[in-house]
Amino acid sequence: MEVKMVEISEKRDVVRIARAEGFIRLRKETLEKLKRKKIKKGNVIAAAQIAAIQAVKRTWEIIPLCHPIPITGVDAEISIEDDGVRVTVTVTTVAKTGVEMEALTGVSVALLTVWDMVKAYEKNEKGQYPYTVIEKIRVVEKVKHE
Repeated sequence: MEVKMVEISEKRDVVRIARAEGFIRLRKETLEKLKRKKIKKGNVIAAAQIAAIQAVKRTWEIIPLCHPIPITGVDAEISIEDDGVRVTVTVTTVAKTGVEMEALTGVSVALLTVWDMVKAYEKNEKGQYPYTVIEKIRVVEKVKHE
């Protein structure tokens, strides 16, 4: 089986934007601690935002066939909802290829960061995570300005 990176040298640089989102389902008690900023590891929202930005900038290093592209902007929005935390990441570039993978990677790593920071509150008496679920990671929007 042959694997190739897609050749993009003939494509023009254009403004490209991608927005992705995902969700982590958490226990009500954990969400209350999160709202009251009582998580022992610190500021979950800020850590998740930084993790998303860092992941976006390093996507090409962890997904084998992604091109390294100049990232011109990243916006990581984290919102606490009734049954969990929603992460939305918007990535902008001026490049020959899109930034969907970067947005998806940012969302994924932000959600993993949330899980890491709240896992002590999510475990049951057997040390398992019966309620915690990362779900619905998807591209919400893709824009290309010619």
